Amino acid sequence: MAQVSPTFSPLYRQIKNLILQGLASGEWRPGEAIPSEAELAIRFNVSQGTVRKAIDEMAAENLVVRKQGKGTYVASHNDPRAFFRFLRVVPDVGGVAVPQSVPLECWRAKAGQEAARILDIPLGAPINIVRRLLKFDGKPVVLDEIYLSGDVFQGLTLEVLQGNQDSLYTLFETHFGVRMIRAEERIRAVAADRASAEQLQVDEGSPLLSVERVTYTYGDKPVEWRRGLYSTAGHFYLNELN
Repeated sequence: MAQVSPTFSPLYRQIKNLILQGLASGEWRPGEAIPSEAELAIRFNVSQGTVRKAIDEMAAENLVVRKQGKGTYVASHNDPRAFFRFLRVVPDVGGVAVPQSVPLECWRAKAGQEAARILDIPLGAPINIVRRLLKFDGKPVVLDEIYLSGDVFQGLTLEVLQGNQDSLYTLFETHFGVRMIRAEERIRAVAADRASAEQLQVDEGSPLLSVERVTYTYGDKPVEWRRGLYSTAGHFYLNELN
């Protein structure tokens, strides 16, 4: 019987994983500078070129940000350049505006089979469920229902959400130490039911986009399951392919 060879990982990828372990453990927090390439090369006993290649890949994945003449910093949702990374709603006319988040509800529950599977938590584990509206220029455009691991987001309440002046992901990062790294989305067309039509101020039966998102933090750990309904009366969903 043939033996399976172990998967080879290039040295720079190994260094990248070691740096990611530092980010995941909180050794370097979002917005903070990481050590220089020379310091990391000494720490990991590799060449500066190997460290540079690891950091180049991390920068391409929006995990770190290079600042000319200052160094390399852990990427943060507070950075204005990152604000629209996970928000793809664009008006039909005019420039992109920062939306207003209107929390509607927030409550604790126990994870059912679907939430437990998607968030990779035990069945019946605590979860937080959030319902909120996103308004653009005062007009409701997105109705979100968001499921979060209760162990990770302990202390999340409607009052906390109502007092937040930043984006939801900035709140998760600064208040709970959870940085969203990547997301997977599934999109389909649906018709507005009575409840969603009322919230989005459209006619019942109007076409909506249903956007289901699973968002991951370091270590490819799923921490958010989001189901959103998007009104396309005056906006569209933009996805840039490079």
